[in-house]
Amino acid sequence: MTFALIKERKNPPDRRVVFSPEMCQEVIKEYPDARIISETSDIRIFKDEAYRKADIEVQEDISEAEVLLGVKEVPVEALIPNKKYFFFSHTIKKQPYNRELLQAILQNKIELYDHETITKENGSRLIGFGRYAGLVGAYNGFRALGLRDKLFNLEKVDVLPDLDAVKNELDKIEVPTIKIVLTGSGKVAYGAKEILDYLEIKKVTVTDYLTKDFDEPVYCMIDVLDYNKRIDGLPGDKHEFYNDPSGYESDFMRFATVSDFFIAGHFHGEGAPYLYTREDVRHPHFNINLVADVSCDIDGPVASTIRPSTIKDPFYGYDPITEKETFYDIPGSITVMAVDNLPCELPKNASEGFGEMFLKSVIPAFFNNDKDGILARAKMTTNDGKLAENFSYLQDYIDGKD
Repeated sequence: MTFALIKERKNPPDRRVVFSPEMCQEVIKEYPDARIISETSDIRIFKDEAYRKADIEVQEDISEAEVLLGVKEVPVEALIPNKKYFFFSHTIKKQPYNRELLQAILQNKIELYDHETITKENGSRLIGFGRYAGLVGAYNGFRALGLRDKLFNLEKVDVLPDLDAVKNELDKIEVPTIKIVLTGSGKVAYGAKEILDYLEIKKVTVTDYLTKDFDEPVYCMIDVLDYNKRIDGLPGDKHEFYNDPSGYESDFMRFATVSDFFIAGHFHGEGAPYLYTREDVRHPHFNINLVADVSCDIDGPVASTIRPSTIKDPFYGYDPITEKETFYDIPGSITVMAVDNLPCELPKNASEGFGEMFLKSVIPAFFNNDKDGILARAKMTTNDGKLAENFSYLQDYIDGKD
């Protein structure tokens, strides 16, 4: 079985890769029948020479490989027919901008495995860059705080070599007495929590957070039933909420009135209540003035997130009165950090972490006859140019009828 690491061709350039040179060696050590080749790349965080030193062939032409491993979407013109591809296709939610890509994948009789569809039997995802999105997102939030309030000046993550350097930057700052609310219970939220804990910010309970004042910075990590409640007033149930959130409404305002800084690390399911609306932001007791929106759902559950920002220009302001964008440091506005490709800022660590997960969760399926159904669940398209059964809901999207 020959695997190929493909060159990332999407703009802006993405320096991440599925396997580092060292992880390639780990794969081959555990699975001697595996062969890995690397498509030459001038942008990848690990240089071609590093792969050669790890005894990985670097080639211009990788068409001999059966399985092609990438991170971002592959341009239509770069697709190789009749292959198995792994990458983030951004099509499973019927994203209009990638309809043509999925159509081309079917026309080229490609088996597509989207990294987002690699799951356990219960549907929970096995691999992703969530932890690194949370780490970088929280750091960027503190960077915005320091610049806006002229407290400190943190370096941008993308000029730092790795996570250790990021933490060295944090060693230089002192966080003022603020209250921080963090939503979520997955890898993104726990990535953000790593930064808060590294800064030795005290974690407090929901009750204390809502009812007490503190003389030091504190944070509260909240889950869906902390910021949503049943409309009928009865106790909520998490599984009920996930299955059908229509009987629930947001209860986030009780946190918004006592918080200064909001880190959005939650997953927002279809039909779930918005955390806060544009009308909520205008409420005289709405206190949040800084949002690090790692989840980055545009015009969605976090009303102040009106567009994604960029690594180059990560901050903007939201004016609650005009509901328009303004400068991030204008008094009365909400400072927003909404970079939608945060792990790209930490490509070395993100690639290494992703490779560990991919080796543990995906590679075995190629050599054990997929005994746990990993590949069967993840396969979006078949080698005869059709949608796999689990993804038949995309047919209208492909036909342009959605």
